[in-house]
Amino acid sequence: RVIRACKESGIATVAVYSELDRDAMHVRLADEAFALGGETAAESYLNTDAILDAIARSGADGVHPGYGFFSENADFARAISEMDGVSWIGPPPEAIVVMGDKISSRHAATAANVDGVPGTDAPITTAAAVYAFAEEHGWPVAIKAAYGGGGRGMKVVHNSESVHEAIESAQREALAYFGRDEIYIERYLTWPRHVEVQVVGDQHGNLVWISTRDCSAQRRHQKLIEEAPAHDLVPGIEDEMGAAAIKAAKAVGYYNAGTVEFIYQDGEF
Repeated sequence: RVIRACKESGIATVAVYSELDRDAMHVRLADEAFALGGETAAESYLNTDAILDAIARSGADGVHPGYGFFSENADFARAISEMDGVSWIGPPPEAIVVMGDKISSRHAATAANVDGVPGTDAPITTAAAVYAFAEEHGWPVAIKAAYGGGGRGMKVVHNSESVHEAIESAQREALAYFGRDEIYIERYLTWPRHVEVQVVGDQHGNLVWISTRDCSAQRRHQKLIEEAPAHDLVPGIEDEMGAAAIKAAKAVGYYNAGTVEFIYQDGEF
């Protein structure tokens, strides 16, 4: 999609590929393509030195990370940003750091006066912390990986009997998928809608919100279908969501395209 957009704008494109993707569509569509070597992600698409070498050899003046792999990696974004004459097509590394950690992103949203789902503002390590949270907010609660997403490292706990098992399972899954086992707690809403707001900002402090998306059709907390704009919202709530999304994005100095995710239930977000 990125390559097609560039072609429509008359911009030359460069692709990189692993040995297994030598004949992939993005390789065939690009004006130039550079082999990264290796067959695994670690040997190719996660090999920073190989990618930086391809950028230097090709003379590319902009880098778009696509999705997955380095798309939310602050170290890679910083490495690109520090190259002379090369633009990183994405948010600033500092915003990636803050928003990549769900606990620090909760702090940022709170500082911007954007309401979040009730939750802990620090990692938890004991069952006692879960009991105390449930005592205040009620069951069920969600134990979630602080670093990660896509439903990985998330366990819904409906009663006190399953807390120990859920903590161990969430930590184990978080460590396996994201390399860190920090977890925290949120109030689990039983039948919410997942509504996102698309924001776009430039590097002069200007931010606008474009549209909403309903991403409620999910399996195992992973999105299957996105519908834009979100349908059947309470009148005026979309504008309130958009304003909140801009406040959250400004709080972390965000620019480029991004998404702020909201939970919507009973006419409130």
